[in-house]
Amino acid sequence: MTSVAETPARAADLTVVHVPVSDPRVRPLLRELGHEYSTRYGTDAHAEITRYPDEEFTPPHGGLLLLLLENGSPVAGGAFRRYDAATAELKRIWTHSAHRRRGLARRVLAELEHEAGARGYRRIHLTTGPRQPEARGLYLATGYTPLFDIEADPETVGSHPFEKDLVLTTLPGKATEQ
Repeated sequence: MTSVAETPARAADLTVVHVPVSDPRVRPLLRELGHEYSTRYGTDAHAEITRYPDEEFTPPHGGLLLLLLENGSPVAGGAFRRYDAATAELKRIWTHSAHRRRGLARRVLAELEHEAGARGYRRIHLTTGPRQPEARGLYLATGYTPLFDIEADPETVGSHPFEKDLVLTTLPGKATEQ
C-alpha cells in the first residue's frame, strides 16, 4: 500500500496530495493532457505521456506526482524527475480545463520547486512546446530563464527549454512533514 501525504493548501477545500502515477486520481488529468497535446500538435500524445517509466517519478531521486484536489477532485498537478545530480526536471504540469485562470499552475510550480529543493536539487529544468503559449507565459512570469530565443517564431524554435535556480523557502501554509 502506498502512503499518501496530504497537507492543507491555501483554502480549506484545496488540498495538496503526493501520489504515485498509478493513483486513479491521476488518470483524468493525464487523459485531458493527452487530448490537449493531440489537439495542439496533431499527433497521438500517448507516446509522449508514457515516455518515462513511472519509477522516474518516485523518491528518492524522482518526484512524486503532486495533485491539487478541490473538494476531493483533482484540478491540477505535476511531477518531477531527476535530470542530473543537482537538477530536477518538471513534467506534466497541468490544470484541468474547467479550473484554469485561478493560479493553480503557479501553485503547482511552487509546490514542485519546494519538494525538489527538499530532496536536494538546486536547479529546475523544464521544456514546453511551441504551441503552449500559456505555459511559456507562466514560466517567464515565475522566474524561469528561457534557454532559447524568445523573439524567434515559436514554431522555428521547437522545444522551449527553461531553467531556474532554486531558492529554498517555506511555502505559506506548508506543514512540515515528519
